[in-house]
Amino acid sequence: MPKVLLFSRQPLTDRPLHEWLDDTADSVVLITTAKAVEGAEDILAEHFPMHRLVPDYHSWATEQIAEEAAREHGADLVASTSESDVLRAARLRARLDLPGQRPDSATAYRDKVVMKRIARDAGIRVPAFTPVDSVADLLGFLETAGFPAVVKPRFGAGSEGVTVLRGPADVAGFLARQRAAEVPYLPGQWMAESFVHGDFFHVDGIMRDGRAVHAWPGQYRGSGIAQRVWEDSPLSSVMLAPDDPRFTTLTALTRDVIAALPAAPLPLAFHLEAWIDDATGEPVLCEIASRAGGALIAHAYERVFGVQLAKEGLRAQCGSALTLTAQPPAPSELAGWTLLPPGYGAFVPPAEPCPVPTAELTLQMAPGAVGRGVEHLTQAAAVGLVAARSAEEVHKDLDELVRWWYAATSWVPTEPVTS
Repeated sequence: MPKVLLFSRQPLTDRPLHEWLDDTADSVVLITTAKAVEGAEDILAEHFPMHRLVPDYHSWATEQIAEEAAREHGADLVASTSESDVLRAARLRARLDLPGQRPDSATAYRDKVVMKRIARDAGIRVPAFTPVDSVADLLGFLETAGFPAVVKPRFGAGSEGVTVLRGPADVAGFLARQRAAEVPYLPGQWMAESFVHGDFFHVDGIMRDGRAVHAWPGQYRGSGIAQRVWEDSPLSSVMLAPDDPRFTTLTALTRDVIAALPAAPLPLAFHLEAWIDDATGEPVLCEIASRAGGALIAHAYERVFGVQLAKEGLRAQCGSALTLTAQPPAPSELAGWTLLPPGYGAFVPPAEPCPVPTAELTLQMAPGAVGRGVEHLTQAAAVGLVAARSAEEVHKDLDELVRWWYAATSWVPTEPVTS
């Protein structure tokens, strides 16, 4: 294994990098935080003796520390595990003239304005959009595009900061949140786009040299990703059957988008999101990222194809060969998943095991832990993975799982209820 400088703020207890990668003690220079290695100090000492703990992971100082460590240890490659590290890893590769995704490609996969400009110029349908560098930009776009519209961070992930504007009151509310916003209201940080009416999908897989090596689409279920935090609703997805006509539509879109954006020579996981327009049946690109999808997307893919996309993407960045090198045939089963939201109060989990035979349920909260609703996109009291012979069966079993969960769990108020 080559010498690898690895950015990762993921807890070692949740993402076992030492199990995913080969010869870590001699090959991996880990840039991480003290919080990420809590409870795994023995793993850190044994497998990552060349590590550097940084006090403020997202600060510019971390990039300086990483470059110093890469030069000191003679890094051959630079890798990352999170979307927030894609650009800094690319910048370091450029500084050290190392192979892998460079800044032009990383920017296209991170900056949603750059991404949509490239896709639009390649003839790929995207929503009407504009960078929002001032209030005037937003108001001018709304005068042209009308309501509803969406405003969101250009470099966001996980629906961070996404706001649907349905009228002037929503615009006033968005602008009033300026001082409380995690993403500052500054030039280069925000964009607006028209609202697309249609079902929402994702396509996930591995890409290399401007093409998808293998991929599979799935459909999000429910009220939508952005609405999950506002409505405390489940977030779910089901893989599409290969004979579903939308399968061909979405895989063709994925092929075109990856071909249009600046390519990376080494394999990377990717996660694309798109709508299929209710009125026209055409696919509309939402965005694409050069990392594995979140929630249980990688788990569902692994259940069906034997490839864990987050692991596969990281190993590929570190110079390891791909496990799956071609598009797989129709699988014998399809998978779906759901994130079951926390309620409000002390958690009382189901007294009996999950009765859905195709489902694997995993609690994410301990009994008695206090829930305060969904505070971020992937937060869950429990997660469920379902695998069955058809997409229809997966949908049915997920519905049964969700109904049982709400009937079998309770949330005991921990504070007086005021009327």
